[in-house]
Amino acid sequence: MTLSTPPGPPTDLFSPDYYQDPHTTLAWLREHSPVHEFRFPAGDVRTWIVTRYDDVKAVLADQRYSTEAATWGNEEFRAAGLVAAEGTILERGITVVDPPYHTRLRRRAMGAFTTRRVEQWRRTAQEHVGRILDDCARRESFDVMDDFAGEVAAGVLGEILGMRIERHRELVSALNAAFPSDPALMHKAPEGFGRICKYAAELVAEKRGRPADDLTSALIQDGDGGDRLTEDELTGLVAAIIMGGSDTVRGFIGNAVLSLLDHPDQAELLRADPLLAEPAVEELLRYDGALSTALFRVTTEEVELAGTTLPAGAPVIVGLLAANRDPRRFERPERLDLTREGHRHVGFGHGLHNCLGAALARLEGAIAIPALFKRFPELTLNAPRDTVRYIDNWAIRRLVALPVATSAEAAAPGLPEPHTVAAGDAFGGGPA
Repeated sequence: MTLSTPPGPPTDLFSPDYYQDPHTTLAWLREHSPVHEFRFPAGDVRTWIVTRYDDVKAVLADQRYSTEAATWGNEEFRAAGLVAAEGTILERGITVVDPPYHTRLRRRAMGAFTTRRVEQWRRTAQEHVGRILDDCARRESFDVMDDFAGEVAAGVLGEILGMRIERHRELVSALNAAFPSDPALMHKAPEGFGRICKYAAELVAEKRGRPADDLTSALIQDGDGGDRLTEDELTGLVAAIIMGGSDTVRGFIGNAVLSLLDHPDQAELLRADPLLAEPAVEELLRYDGALSTALFRVTTEEVELAGTTLPAGAPVIVGLLAANRDPRRFERPERLDLTREGHRHVGFGHGLHNCLGAALARLEGAIAIPALFKRFPELTLNAPRDTVRYIDNWAIRRLVALPVATSAEAAAPGLPEPHTVAAGDAFGGGPA
């Protein structure tokens, strides 16, 4: 008997059901349509998504797939408004330009990430996490996304960049507008991006007049040599760091906490072994990272990929979540295993456009996540598991909210018993 191929993926890509459980659909695509043509919802644009690990890495390393969508995108794609608005700082930002311009910007940005400065960030993160955990302890129940992950991300980033403390709350508000939890608020996203760029411009101007030992000042000083960056370039870099180092960190910490609540045996491993913090971050990034996809790539010429011909100007999306659970690359990829070795995941992308905030996200994750579970060894979900929801966003994987209690006694009455590990199950039984 011959088994027939299912007629299509379980849910439509980037539909409300998909956002709550992308992994089932992505698994189907990996097996049956690894370079899959579909209609991107915004603008109903003909698009391709790539889901196998090797193909994802190939696209991200191949300069025939350009990030300059406004230059290389076909007419349908550009008409749909899927490129950065003309005349804005983001139009020529580091995430949407190719070499050699990208090389110049990237070199300037990474030149400020010295070993000494990263160690300063470690102390900053530890101090912020300690203060935030003290606040959470006083409440007994809190929302991981707003009260912990969001506070860690905005507070640490604000201090690293040299932003005045009174602006931290404003930054959180702008980020919430730029990356809304409610799809009905997507029309406010451009306003949020505009506010972030405004804050970045004001910060650059302030630090040019009063430099200090912070990342913004370092970017200005590094850019004042022979190959000086323009004011817009400096502002664009700071804006990119804000966006890449805040919402990504917030999303990752939230996803990681939920994954560990779903797998209490793995949370116990993390509590028991401080040396597991850094490898745990890599596995949590692989298992359910904050980036669902990389930003659009556009083919500069006709390209053959895994037996599929992509025309010139074709918009292509690489599925990072999909690649990170590809069984061709990872053994038992649907399992969370903090002792897993040989990760080489693509949770932050790959190649020239690997996430600018990756080092900061790893550092904050390795400090904040173990600290939360060590401080609250009885941390429990404070809502029915099936009510925990993700935002409707095709590129960002982030929870709307994650209510928790510091112990079962502090949890809301009437909730199911906390998840327990079945006998003999070394990995826990939470959702894959």
